[in-house]
Amino acid sequence: MSDPESEHNNSGEVAKRPAMGLSVRLMVLTIAFLMLAEFLIWTPSVSRFRKNYMEQHIAEAHLAMIAVEALKSGTVDMDLEKELLFYTGTYGIVLNLTDQRMLMVGDTMPPKVDVDVDLSKGTFLTWCMDAFETLSQGENRVLRVIGVSPKNPTIGVELIMDEIPMRDAMIRFSWRILGLSVVISLFTAALVYLSLQWLMVRPIRRITRNLGHFRAMPEDAARVIAESRRTDELGTAQRELRGMQEDVRHALGQKTRLATLGAAVARVNHDLRNTLATAVLASDRLATIEDPEVQHVMPRLFNSIHRAVRLCSQTLDYVSASDLNLRLEPFHLSELVSEVGVTLREELPVMETDAQRMTPDMNWLNQVPFEITVVGDRYQLFRVFHNIALNARMAGAENFSVVAAMRPDGKAVQVDLIDDGPGLPDATREQLFKPFAGSSRRGGTGLGLVIAHDIVIAHGGKVELASTGSDGTTFRLELPAEETVMTMEDDI
Repeated sequence: MSDPESEHNNSGEVAKRPAMGLSVRLMVLTIAFLMLAEFLIWTPSVSRFRKNYMEQHIAEAHLAMIAVEALKSGTVDMDLEKELLFYTGTYGIVLNLTDQRMLMVGDTMPPKVDVDVDLSKGTFLTWCMDAFETLSQGENRVLRVIGVSPKNPTIGVELIMDEIPMRDAMIRFSWRILGLSVVISLFTAALVYLSLQWLMVRPIRRITRNLGHFRAMPEDAARVIAESRRTDELGTAQRELRGMQEDVRHALGQKTRLATLGAAVARVNHDLRNTLATAVLASDRLATIEDPEVQHVMPRLFNSIHRAVRLCSQTLDYVSASDLNLRLEPFHLSELVSEVGVTLREELPVMETDAQRMTPDMNWLNQVPFEITVVGDRYQLFRVFHNIALNARMAGAENFSVVAAMRPDGKAVQVDLIDDGPGLPDATREQLFKPFAGSSRRGGTGLGLVIAHDIVIAHGGKVELASTGSDGTTFRLELPAEETVMTMEDDI
């Protein structure tokens, strides 16, 4: 078992897990979101605190004026007024009654008023903006606060006060809010961290650790992740991962068996071809015998041996096509098509029966403009054209033409391979590119088109059956053009 604090990197080596894991990131985000929420709560709170502060001073000023009013029958001591103004934190107080106006000031004139504040006016937004303005002030301002008595709304109160004490009180209030917010955020984040660690991070870490172990040796059944009993999404993911790992393990086992079988078939084919070569030499000797019965049997023997040799050759070609090492180079497509036509004319007859013998001659029409250039492996693309044309000739086609044109976007060359054979039956069309299943004639292997298909796909192109019928068959290929490859190289 590997260290839970580590994980496998892409190269299969064990690397240290990042210090800031998923749970830590979620905890940080939780703290950040909670602090943002607390800020949104603090903004109206500090605004309300500022308004309450001034309303409280209005109430205290009213009480001070009531005390002065109670002493009207006697002499009001100036020191008492100064003391009342000091405790209310004001320079002067004005009490507006329905029938009179009362004033209380110190022995000196109040300072010049900088800002008027009417507590009966303003909206939520303006009060928030005023609170921020107060907090942002670096110097003291003198405020004239206008409001009504909280005990008697018919009595208006005005007072003149400094802004600095209120600003200091707002800052102390903000620090208390901040401290409480930090405590709440840390407590909530810790709960979120522990919950996520238990519910999500540990299962995800277990899954990633299992992926590293499974990647190192996917054929080992013991490395498949254990079945999960969880009913949530992580449990579903773990069960799906287990199913995928089982499928991968079985597929790799089958691939290994098929690779072993392919190597064995290749060796058997090699020996079989040597044996068939001896049979061909023997059949050539038999062909010189003038016995009518021998001459009657010889075409069948020759045809059977040739089919066996072709089966071996195509099987080996199919095995080799599974691991193509393409050597890409630009070349003129017209030259390759002409080379395929010459090769087909030089080949021996491919089909022979008692009634007739099919000649290798087939009208070959090359309609590819010489200026069309493709980029690919010349040898592999030769196999593509040769296999398709050879299938057409063996099906009975007398004419075969190759037509090519650059696609309008200039990214690929479209090539049509057209024959006048009898067409493909419906059963063959459904399994056209499946190995050993797409042959339309007796004794065929069905590998020619499969090999051609794999080669074209490896070049980044595509091949499809464009049309087929009693008047012939057309296969359509798309191959990368030289301009496309040059553009890709320039981008790189």
